[in-house]
Amino acid sequence: LTISCADFLIRHRDPETGLPLPSWNLWEDRLGVHTFTCSTVVAGLRAAANFAALFAEFDRAIKYRNVADEMVASMRVHLYNAEIGRFLRSLRSTGDGRLEPDSTIDASLFGIFYFGCFSPDDEMVVNTMKAVSEHLNVDGGVARFDHDGYMRVSESITGNPWFICTLWMADYFISSARSAVDLRRALNVIEWVVDRALPSGVLAEQLDPITREHVSVSPLTWSHSTFVATVSKYLEKLKSFG
Repeated sequence: LTISCADFLIRHRDPETGLPLPSWNLWEDRLGVHTFTCSTVVAGLRAAANFAALFAEFDRAIKYRNVADEMVASMRVHLYNAEIGRFLRSLRSTGDGRLEPDSTIDASLFGIFYFGCFSPDDEMVVNTMKAVSEHLNVDGGVARFDHDGYMRVSESITGNPWFICTLWMADYFISSARSAVDLRRALNVIEWVVDRALPSGVLAEQLDPITREHVSVSPLTWSHSTFVATVSKYLEKLKSFG
C-alpha cells in the first residue's frame, strides 16, 4: 500500500514544475496547486522512503527522497514570491487550464515548516509566519485566511478564529524556540485555547470573536487531536532544554 501511494504521488505531478497536479485544498473550497498540499506530499514521500529503507529497498528509498527534495526545490521556485517576501497560498486554477498566483494569507501555510520542507529559521518561513500572525490574528486566535466568509459573524472581521489554526501558530513558536523562555509564546497560545474551551473541555471548530461562543461543529475531533499534538510537542521541546 505504501509503495502504491508513493508511486502515485510521483506520477501525479506536472512534468514541467515537478509539483503535484491541481487538487482541492484542505479547506475543500478551491482548486489549484497548494503550498500546503505540496508540503504534505513531500512529507509523505519521505515517510515512504523510510519504510522502503526499513525493508532494504534502498533504490526505492533513494528515488522517493530525491523526488521529495526536487519538490522542495520547485516550491522555492514556483510558490515563493520574492516580491512580497513570503510563500503564496497556491497557484489557483482558473478553470481554463491556467494557473495564477494566489497570495492570500492562509493559516495552512504553516505546512512549509511543519512537514519539514523548510527550517522554521529560514527567512522565507519567518516572513510567511509573521504575515499569518499579523494579518490573521483575531481576538488572540488565528483565522483561516483573509476574508474568510464561512460562518463569519461580522464583515468587519477577517474571519472567525479557528482552534486548529491558532494551535498551528503555537507549533511554529515551539519549532522555532531556542530556549525555555522562547516557549512562553507557545504556552500563551495553548492557554488561550484552554481558556476558551467549554466547561466540559470540548472544543468546537471556530469561535465567535465577539461573544466567544463556539461556532459550527462541537466537539470537533480535528480541534482536539491538534490540541493533543501541540501540547505533546510543547512538552517534548521543553524537556529538550533540560
